[in-house]
Amino acid sequence: MAGHNKWSKVKRAKAVTDARRAKIFSRLARDFTMAARAGGGDPAGNPRLRTLLSKAREANMPADNVDRAIKKGTGELPGVVFEELHYEGYGPGGVAFVVLVTTDNKQRTAQLIRSVFANRGGNLALNGAVTFQFLHAGQFLIPAEQATEDRLMEIALEAGADDIITSEQGYEVRCNLHAFDKVAQTLEKAGLKPASAEIAYLPTVTVPITRLDLARAVVGLHDALEAEEDVSAVYSNEEMDDALAEAAATGGPAWGPGS
Repeated sequence: MAGHNKWSKVKRAKAVTDARRAKIFSRLARDFTMAARAGGGDPAGNPRLRTLLSKAREANMPADNVDRAIKKGTGELPGVVFEELHYEGYGPGGVAFVVLVTTDNKQRTAQLIRSVFANRGGNLALNGAVTFQFLHAGQFLIPAEQATEDRLMEIALEAGADDIITSEQGYEVRCNLHAFDKVAQTLEKAGLKPASAEIAYLPTVTVPITRLDLARAVVGLHDALEAEEDVSAVYSNEEMDDALAEAAATGGPAWGPGS
């Protein structure tokens, strides 16, 4: 979510329930396969793989599952051929969404994503209709207790980061796509452990949300998209304060036939 809501999203993502664990493992396995295929199976030379290993540990994903997924990516084991795609759309209140997927069946996934948007008061858009409202860049979220602002600026800017945004929860480090690996390695060598590290779509234009019913509708669309196994990440450009975001998340969706 936009603005300071990104920290709330990280907190919610870590609350993995047993009912969702199998789906989380399946999604992570796909990500491991794609990361190993693109950058090799050695985490030492593949920052994306290292980030996924951290996520797998947080989710208590069995090491055997991780090993098999990586070997499918490197070709050591046979596996399904996946491809990475993105979909764009608008949700309730005109909020823009970018949805990243990893799929072995484009037609099935397109139908699923279209159905989720329709059932939650939104609609799919053509590619390019939404992404101009976002910056495609590297993003690292560093908890405040891990470093002072001065120390982090010295470390990150020398590594090639473009910007550091400070908030009560911590620091958001942004960098060019091509600098992501170097910044990731530099932070790791400095002993800093990001709460989140990813190539993200960061909103450059935001849509203010002040009504609870609309906030619930937007959060409901987020949750419905993220519940789909093919979906690897969801980005949007709403802006709401922490209290409203918390109320929306705990109160559940309140929109349309899918609510």
